[in-house]
Formats: sequence, structure tokens, C-alpha cells
Amino acid sequence: MSVEMTSPQASEREYVLSDRDFERVRALIYARAGIALGAQKREMAYSRLVRRLRNFPGVDFKTYLDLLENDPNSAEWEDFTNALTTNLTAFFREPHHFPLLAKFVMQRQDPVEVWSCAASTGEEPYSIAMTLTEALGSRASQARVLGTDIDTKVIQQAQRGVYAMQRVEGMSQERLKRFFLKGKGEQAGYVKVKPELARMLEYRPLNLLDRDWGMQGRKFDVIFCRNIMIYFDKKTQAEILKRFVPLMKPGGLLFAGHSENFTYITNDFVLRGQTMYELTGGRP
Repeated sequence: MSVEMTSPQASEREYVLSDRDFERVRALIYARAGIALGAQKREMAYSRLVRRLRNFPGVDFKTYLDLLENDPNSAEWEDFTNALTTNLTAFFREPHHFPLLAKFVMQRQDPVEVWSCAASTGEEPYSIAMTLTEALGSRASQARVLGTDIDTKVIQQAQRGVYAMQRVEGMSQERLKRFFLKGKGEQAGYVKVKPELARMLEYRPLNLLDRDWGMQGRKFDVIFCRNIMIYFDKKTQAEILKRFVPLMKPGGLLFAGHSENFTYITNDFVLRGQTMYELTGGRP
């Protein structure tokens, strides 16, 4: 006889997430976004999805998941995916990458193009744009940065370019004055990215598991794919890396997160520095 298990605190909770329903959550987010949600993420999944269930009075986890499975085009899929996406970011996070980026782009032909494929709320793409501006001088007006993310809500935040002062506390005063406007009145305590920097950016939602990324004709000098591959299994990582290749200019660079290692996953990129890879097959 099999017994359906629930978490020890289930009787005290607003909702019950059974083992079976948690496995359904894991299967659905993997199929939809390629995210391999570990068994240890059960509490995280519960706390985030409960916020979605509260929008559907009288609906439990089983019924909620049934709704998703029965309607692949439901608008709720977007909120389900957003809820389970982690968006930890900061300006100039993993700072050793940015001097390497600056040195590299100074040697490249115009226009320089960079793709941040896990843009979150915009801190990484804006950090890239600031680095390009400082490194390229007058050439920076031709440079472009594409920021994409599966989470539609964070993309909207990135497009606004407004941040609480504490988000930029670690930045030099020189950069703050050059790239940000300080809020006044009701906007006191906030900064906004200056228009001339914002013009370098293009933001749009993108799921790396989609068959069509909408990149026809695009070629990038650099791809930032940091702290996202850790959520995919090895097979999915290899598939994504293979799809990067035709989108990159010869000798292009790929930056990975501090806990990511692509050395044994692909032959298309070779390690050239700390979590920095170069596209194989020749240089421009």
C-alpha cells in the first residue's frame, strides 16, 4: 500500500504541497523553462507558489497544477515561471569580468554588440554598457547591449532603469555622476539611468528553451551567460552553448558565473581566464 507524503508542517499550513504535486511542479518548470528544480527547493517552491494560489480562491495545489497542464496557453504560465525564477543580481557583480571586457572590446571592430542573457532587473546590462562607454570613448555610441530574461516582470524593471540608492552604494562617485540622475522630491532615495546610457540598451523577454530566439542577423562580440546555467541539467547546458556559436563573431567571448564550468560540456569554447571562455575556430 502506498501512502501520499506531505511535509511535516502541512497540517499547520494554509495549503498542502504533497510529494506528488511537488514532483509535478518540478516537471512543469523543467518542461517550460529548462530549470532543474532540486528536491531541496521544496520550501522555496511552496512559499513562492502560495502567492499565486491566493489569486484563485478555493484552489489547492493539485487544482492549480491541473489548470496549467490543461491549458498550455494560459496567461498563468508566465506568473508560474516568474515565481520560480531566482533574480539575484548587482551592479558589477563578479567584478573581475569587467576589466577583461574593457580590454577585449577596445580591440574589436565597430559596432560592438554584447548579449546579457540573464539580465534580471538590469544591473548586469547597465554595468556592461558603462564598461563599454568607458573603454570605447566616442565609439561607444555605436555599441549595443541586448538584455533578455525569462522573467517578464524583471525586464520591465530593467527598462525603467530606476534603482534605490542602496543598490549603487558600492559604485564610485565618478560613475554615479556620469551615468545616473539623482531623484528629488517623491523620487528622493532613488537614481535613474541617464538617457544616453539607456539608449545603448535593448530589453526583451526570452526563454533560452524557445526554439526561436528571434536573433536573425545578430552577431555578438560577447555573451554574458552568468549564474543561469546552474539551473539547467548538463544536456540543456550543452544545447544552449551549441546555439550560441552561430550568434557570435569569430573570437568572441563567453562569460560564465563563478560556480559554472563549461570545460567538459562543449568543445566550441575554450577557457581563457577565470570563468571566461573564447569561441574556438579562429579570431577576426
